[in-house]
Amino acid sequence: MHPSTRVARSPHAADPAFGGLVPPIYPATSYGRDAEGGYPGGHSYSRDQNPTGEVAEALITELEGGAETLLFASGMAAATALLDALEPGTHVVAGAQMYWTIRGWLRREADAGRLTVDLVDATDLDAWRAALAGARGPQLVWLESPSNPMGVVTDLTAVAALAHEVGAAVAVDNTTATPVHTRPIEHGADVVFHSATKQLNGHGDVLAGALVTAARDERWDRVRLQRAYRGAVLGPFEAWLLARGLRTLYARVPRSSASALAIAHALEGHPAVAEVRYAGLPSHPGHDVAARQMGDGFSLLLSIRVAGGEDAARRVLRRLRLFVDATSLGGTESLVEHRARIEGEGSPVPTDLLRLAIGLEHPDDLITDLREALDAELTGRT
Repeated sequence: MHPSTRVARSPHAADPAFGGLVPPIYPATSYGRDAEGGYPGGHSYSRDQNPTGEVAEALITELEGGAETLLFASGMAAATALLDALEPGTHVVAGAQMYWTIRGWLRREADAGRLTVDLVDATDLDAWRAALAGARGPQLVWLESPSNPMGVVTDLTAVAALAHEVGAAVAVDNTTATPVHTRPIEHGADVVFHSATKQLNGHGDVLAGALVTAARDERWDRVRLQRAYRGAVLGPFEAWLLARGLRTLYARVPRSSASALAIAHALEGHPAVAEVRYAGLPSHPGHDVAARQMGDGFSLLLSIRVAGGEDAARRVLRRLRLFVDATSLGGTESLVEHRARIEGEGSPVPTDLLRLAIGLEHPDDLITDLREALDAELTGRT
């Protein structure tokens, strides 16, 4: 069956007690033992396992084609659990353009001497090869394609092959692409990361993170222990909301991505736009790679660089009426951010760039809103 059918009608979403079509919420934190001291339902304590969370975990595992999924209380709780499970001194190689908060965590760990970190041009296979060649001991490659917010496309298959040649593990941040567009395990990833706050949930009302492993191995056991000892587990109500959002993933994500492509085409060539960065455009330098490794769209995230620099970009942002100036992405509403200002000192994002996260509004309305704001910049209207 098509993944959209499997998710919409997943057996994991059934109520085992009464046959309800919507899964129940299990708020219990502890479970009783039988006469032999065992747990007849297979659950002991909800810091390690909860039936509601397992519904969402099973859905994500199925979507990504992995062996197992662990949910966390936030995306950063998931990312740091994986990074903290690495052996001390592990060499991490990542693309220079990546999600800012994870980049900051890597820098922090490197400054503390716990990890060594190289940031490379994600499009340059020779740069990946050189960064991986000289290190001794364990290595991890962290990939993100398309990257947030610059839309840099990485050839996941090629980089994963280079990493595996030297025994490095590969983790892929699939938050932007989602399994609707890309299944990184099929391209060689060992672990897939999601800020499930974003498109997996899709309604802007859950803070959650997820890790999916291609195999249950020693590294995965260490990640499990990180979650169990730190208690960074997702609550049952949040897990229930996440499972609800997942069942509509294939209805939401292709629509937002189709709107993003329409907007990218509409803005390309506008005299107030210096550049549209969107992998779905043939003019994008990573378009051919993206077309090969992505399907059913190129994601909901695009960025525009406004002619006239930072001041012009901020004026355009203030004129927008439908786009909300807010952090995050993947909800029903479209958002805009001046990312360089949000990320602050040291950000590699150009100051003339606006990040657009496309929601479920009609694309014609969004295009009109953007064109009016950009046209006003040309005429000097407020």
